[in-house]
Amino acid sequence: MDVLVMLEEMSEHSTAMAHVNSVPAPLNSERPTREVVTLYGVATPESLAMALAAAMESRREPVERTDVIRHLGLWPERGAVGDAAWRDEHTGQLVTRDLAIPPDVLRETANQLLLECGSAIRRLVAGLSMPDWPEGARRAISFTLTSYAIMPAGAGAKVDALLEQYRQADGFTFDNEGD
Repeated sequence: MDVLVMLEEMSEHSTAMAHVNSVPAPLNSERPTREVVTLYGVATPESLAMALAAAMESRREPVERTDVIRHLGLWPERGAVGDAAWRDEHTGQLVTRDLAIPPDVLRETANQLLLECGSAIRRLVAGLSMPDWPEGARRAISFTLTSYAIMPAGAGAKVDALLEQYRQADGFTFDNEGD
């Protein structure tokens, strides 16, 4: 799973803790779909883990297509709420579907992520929170969770499968190309 995490320190722009968006890969590109996570306010390992959990859980929906665009708002008390959209292959009509991920599902997935890869998540948060970012620069870090791409898809897929593959694949790799 290719992820760009951004930090917006000015939380008055949103009442949400985070937004999670999927950006499909351009046509004829080898680059995978990218998840864009925007955290608001002060970044914490828990808030980043919740946002990553929302990205992971939104991909478990039965409509797994490469051209799906997802947009989710994340609130600790409401969970993740948003929608998915894509073009119908036959008619070209825009198809949308509401998404809602309960807070208890997100907390469970986030807790498992923190248990298995908490040090990497804490390093990402520390990088976003460093005081020496140039003034006016967008605080953003790109990384790839390499094991996610080979996790079994479908409603019955468990996070345990992801975490086992994570342990085998050695987890995160960092990509600084053009981001």
